[in-house]
Amino acid sequence: MRIRAFQGLVPNPVHTSEVACVPYDVVNATEAAALAVGKPRSLLHVDRAEIDLPADTNPYSDSVYAKAHENLVALQHNGSLGRETGPCLYVYEQRMGTHRQRGLVAVCHVEDYDAELIKKHEKTRRDKEDDRTRLIDTLSANTGPVFLTYRDEAGVTALVNAKVKETPLHDFTAPDGIQHTVWRVAGGAEWVQAFGRVPVTYIADGHHRAASAARVARARRERNPQHTGSEDYNWFLCVLFPASELKILPYNRIVVDLNGLQPVELLAKVQTIFGGLTENAAPTPTAIGHVSMYLAGKWYGLRCPLDPQADPVGRLDVSVLQDRLLAPILGIADVRTSKRIDFVGGIRGTAELVKRIDAEGGVAFSMFPVTLGQLMDISDAGQIMPPKSTWFEPKLRSGLFIHTF
Repeated sequence: MRIRAFQGLVPNPVHTSEVACVPYDVVNATEAAALAVGKPRSLLHVDRAEIDLPADTNPYSDSVYAKAHENLVALQHNGSLGRETGPCLYVYEQRMGTHRQRGLVAVCHVEDYDAELIKKHEKTRRDKEDDRTRLIDTLSANTGPVFLTYRDEAGVTALVNAKVKETPLHDFTAPDGIQHTVWRVAGGAEWVQAFGRVPVTYIADGHHRAASAARVARARRERNPQHTGSEDYNWFLCVLFPASELKILPYNRIVVDLNGLQPVELLAKVQTIFGGLTENAAPTPTAIGHVSMYLAGKWYGLRCPLDPQADPVGRLDVSVLQDRLLAPILGIADVRTSKRIDFVGGIRGTAELVKRIDAEGGVAFSMFPVTLGQLMDISDAGQIMPPKSTWFEPKLRSGLFIHTF
């Protein structure tokens, strides 16, 4: 795997907490606008520039991308963002409660993405990909990093462990309680060499950002008759975390009705298919192959029957639940298009499932989280994860590093 240091834009340390913002794709326009109120330095004014235009503005209109460019320039002119004096890497630590993860911030090459050395597990939506492609091309910048993971490499870990003993460049706690700490690594030749021993990486989050960066690189390549492959547009911003430090939360399911069944009828069908139910089960399953179901005010435990001949996708709990229960019994044929199913990230806890079902009816399923090993197996097999299978937390803040070209 190739990584490289870059001479990017970073926040002025006195403005870091004001510039850094949540990723563009975890909030809608209304939520982004609310988060940016009274925060003119927030990178949300770049990543979601429609918040600075009339409410009826089409978020994909020319004016939005022009406004994003204007706002990025303004953040540099007013001193919120400044250019590094030379190429740098960074160590980026996040703390959420007792959980800690440390990643290496660098740029990766789009040829490694195209060659499947940066492995995917998710399909992208064309409209979302088009939006980020146009934003990246308009700004000539990657404002939000792609979240990558890799199997631990001892040489990289040793460098990180030594670096974090030094004084950080940035250290702040965001409004959501997540602590973000950054150390600058000037030059970083030793780090680049150490990471060269990592054969492949895996996209944990940011499939649209990665695909869009690759599209921009191809377009720039076609427009540049002197293209060599070393130009900055061939590289895109990433944070690379060792797999042992990452935390995947479950992505739970809510079905808004029982497909015409009474609760007792649904229980009978589920009991037949899953070989029994455990009443008064724990709301949170404790192992792979276990699912907790909330129905009519009570939690039930299910055991997912595993087909030893199944491929890596077929062995996932979410796949077994979909194939054995959601589709044949509850009539959810396609979770991508059905309006009768909703997904609740594990960060919100099982209390949210109880609240929703008690108020609205239906049935909820609390899942055991997918493991990094399962994600890597699926990516290695060139397969695609089912929709809404993984929820990585904490999220990377945008604005702490910007790669320009």
